[in-house]
Amino acid sequence: MNIIEILERRAKVTPEKTAVVFRDRSISFLELSDFSSRLASSLNKIGVKKGDKVAIYLPSWPEYIFSYLAIWRLGGTCVPLDFMLTEDELVSCLDHSETKVLIAKPKANLSLDSLKKRSPKLLEVITCQDRLDSYLFFDDCIKEEKVREIKTGIKDTDYAIIFYTSGTTGKPKGVLINYLQLSAPPKSMEFFVNSDLGENDTTLCALPFSHLGGLIYIQNTIVFGLRLVLMERFIPLEFLKNIPNFKINFFWIVPSMYYALLQLKEFETFDLSTLRWIVTFGASNSADALRRFHQFCPNAHLLNGWGLTETNAPSAVLPMDSDKIESVGKPAPWIDIKIFDDSDKEVKAGEVGEIVVKSWVVTDGYYKDASFTKETIRFGWFHTGDLGRFDSEGYLYISGRKKEMIKVGGEIVFEPEVESVIHRHPDVAEAAVVGVPDKLRGEVPKAFVVLKEGKKLAEEDLRFFLKQHLAHFKIPHYFEVREALPKNRTGKIDKEQLRK
Repeated sequence: MNIIEILERRAKVTPEKTAVVFRDRSISFLELSDFSSRLASSLNKIGVKKGDKVAIYLPSWPEYIFSYLAIWRLGGTCVPLDFMLTEDELVSCLDHSETKVLIAKPKANLSLDSLKKRSPKLLEVITCQDRLDSYLFFDDCIKEEKVREIKTGIKDTDYAIIFYTSGTTGKPKGVLINYLQLSAPPKSMEFFVNSDLGENDTTLCALPFSHLGGLIYIQNTIVFGLRLVLMERFIPLEFLKNIPNFKINFFWIVPSMYYALLQLKEFETFDLSTLRWIVTFGASNSADALRRFHQFCPNAHLLNGWGLTETNAPSAVLPMDSDKIESVGKPAPWIDIKIFDDSDKEVKAGEVGEIVVKSWVVTDGYYKDASFTKETIRFGWFHTGDLGRFDSEGYLYISGRKKEMIKVGGEIVFEPEVESVIHRHPDVAEAAVVGVPDKLRGEVPKAFVVLKEGKKLAEEDLRFFLKQHLAHFKIPHYFEVREALPKNRTGKIDKEQLRK
């Protein structure tokens, strides 16, 4: 997909139409095209050409969008980096990706001079918001008077993005996304929501642009001509206010965002009638929480979805007419999904195994990591590390990650299943379950619980509640009440911190 060609058509047909709303600023499709074109010219002037890597280290601002588009205009490879990364993590990603130019907002705990010294392949830094001596300034770049006509000859197999998916403190894992695969998320969204999105619609984004979930907002805004209301970060009450204020029609978020919204005292007072559909991705869900959310937006379809960065999510989404809220639905027709056992043999419907995917949407692999690529993609099937099962009607259910499977004295316990039951307790706001060592059973479940404001809950009362819904070996042996659970930038609970 040539998203730049689509943007150019929108800029000609509906030049004044608002593409992005950020704080008190509105940006039209013409401005989106113009700013990204001028930035591309500036990047080209300092030597960026087809195939070069340009990294973005910014909050979720419009400048992040301009940067993505400018890099693609040149046929370059974008390296979107989470704005929470430390200097050491940045150096790791920049070196591994061989980034040539970095577009960044300076931070108090980040020395750009040190960063350049430690990243010998980094030739130039463009600062955003803060003008610094000896560095190019972003605003000057988008005021470039001479817009160059740049012919790149982009091929579908050229790489558009390298996403760093996890702990950059160890060996970086750079997921390769080619230019053809840029069309995967919009194509899937159009299929799954029955083309129920278009130029008259407004969507709301509070996901970081450094992750696939945020990028999909940019793609859909351009492909379908949406109006995108952008939040720099997720603030529950502000997010809720934006729905009636901007007459939001749909959005996609992760489960922890739902829980945060449901905890608000004001939640039940807001008019959510403009919502037509909502999708939740990224982690296990509490069906009860989703049903409660649905009570206050009865006109909206509540959909579960599933997919990974490596599969250019969404890969499966619950059909609009289905009430199987516990399921993540069925795959798109161009995506094959199967359940394999540990011997890479397909299992029967109803049996739990590893979810594997085969399609043109699946990454070619991991940048400069042939061994991990070979380990993950075997005989054309991408092994996701997620566990799941199909029912007799072909609906997919997620059991959790492989590492979210606890073996308690020979019995299998899936952490998300236990979390879902804990969430049913009326005094619980959030919960996470992990396996901890046990001399007798090998390992046992431990639950970390956040209570709703003003609530108190004795361990024995919670344990009694769980006994009504879970087999005895699934009930956590330990409970720890916390004020909050650690989360990453996409809002997912960081279980690695809890396991430590």
